Amino acid sequence: MKIKRYSAASMRAALALVRAEQGPDAVILSSRRGADGIEVIAAVDYDEALFVEANRQRTLAASPEASAPAASAPPELIAAPSRAPTPAPAGAARPPVPKPSPKLIPASFRKLTLSSLPAIAPELFAAPQPPRPNPGLGAMQRELQDLRQMLETGLAGMTWNDKRMREPLKARVLEELTAMDIAPDVAMALAAHTPQRSSLDDQSLIPLALLVKHLPVVNDVGGGVSGGIMAVVGPTGAGKTTTIAKLAARWCMQHGSGDLALVSTDGYRIGARDQLTTYARVLGAPIHSAHSGMELARLLERLKSKKLILIDTAGMGPRDVRLTEQLAALQLGAARARVLLALPAQGEGHALDEIVQAFARAAPEACVITKVDEAASLGAVISTTLRHKLKIAYVCDGQRVPEDLHAAHQKRVWLVRTALKLKADAPPRDEAYFVRNFGRASAHA
Repeated sequence: MKIKRYSAASMRAALALVRAEQGPDAVILSSRRGADGIEVIAAVDYDEALFVEANRQRTLAASPEASAPAASAPPELIAAPSRAPTPAPAGAARPPVPKPSPKLIPASFRKLTLSSLPAIAPELFAAPQPPRPNPGLGAMQRELQDLRQMLETGLAGMTWNDKRMREPLKARVLEELTAMDIAPDVAMALAAHTPQRSSLDDQSLIPLALLVKHLPVVNDVGGGVSGGIMAVVGPTGAGKTTTIAKLAARWCMQHGSGDLALVSTDGYRIGARDQLTTYARVLGAPIHSAHSGMELARLLERLKSKKLILIDTAGMGPRDVRLTEQLAALQLGAARARVLLALPAQGEGHALDEIVQAFARAAPEACVITKVDEAASLGAVISTTLRHKLKIAYVCDGQRVPEDLHAAHQKRVWLVRTALKLKADAPPRDEAYFVRNFGRASAHA
């Protein structure tokens, strides 16, 4: 029996080498994948019994109990395949002959010759195929999902109807707040404060009363117009520059322009200072520019004799990569500044949430609700302030300077009534909305 080892980059190449050198009757004894490719051991004139005996002798030689003479197989066993093994001396104890182990020669290779490889080699070395999806199982899973959804919807509907019967006042609060476009999570939080009984003749006022009571506003805004450093931040088009102009005009009406200074940090847009420069010229106040945190810090040091310094920042969207740099420069140069966040009233709920989260690094102490006159609904901006507990300092409802800037604590009721008025003619929500948002919340609480 002639045994030889072959190495090649692939199994196909290794089999070609075996076929070329040992012929089609060669037997593949083993194969494995190594660092350099595929390694195949093949043999011709193959005798399985002889190969098993040789492996048994090597196993005994590797055993610690084996004697030195038995450490290796007799040379005759390898040199002469047709000669039988030398018998053991008389009287000597012979170890039991183990049965051939299937691990010594893979079963698939024992009778495998190159003449039979073309038909089965692709199957031996092909990658395992993923199981085919069972159409019946997929249909069953979809039916179970549909059944679960039907059960959840039915349970939520029963929960909402039960709430209406047991807590009619609370259910009405939810309906009224929903009519004003208040977000479901905020409406649920407000409705939790609904009294069990009410002495009001008109119970439709209860939702308005709850909203007015819990609306986060700055009750004392004297610091905003009596001095200090104030910066207004917010996205592009939120009305920051107009808000700065209104604050500056209100200051000038009370104290004059001698102790007022305007600062612009918008170095990104061409002509960004033009609008603020126009307002400064009308008010008779100086205007300055700072394009970095260090430059802003040096400028504020020079302007420390001014009683009120208003900083107009660059407008950037929440996803603008430069926003972090802008806010870092503001914190570095004006760490003592009071920051107001401009929130456009016409923004959608998810967009306003994104704005609040993006500008949270500036740590705004309050917000200015701008462009109330352009909004079709105030539910989203009111929900955002309640959800994030962001106090409202001012409300802007027009372009007039400074007439359309109002202190929020003086316009709290007006803001809620405006929110109700804007949605007065809107079609009511369907029953599915209340079941989906309020029935499910209670069912899974």
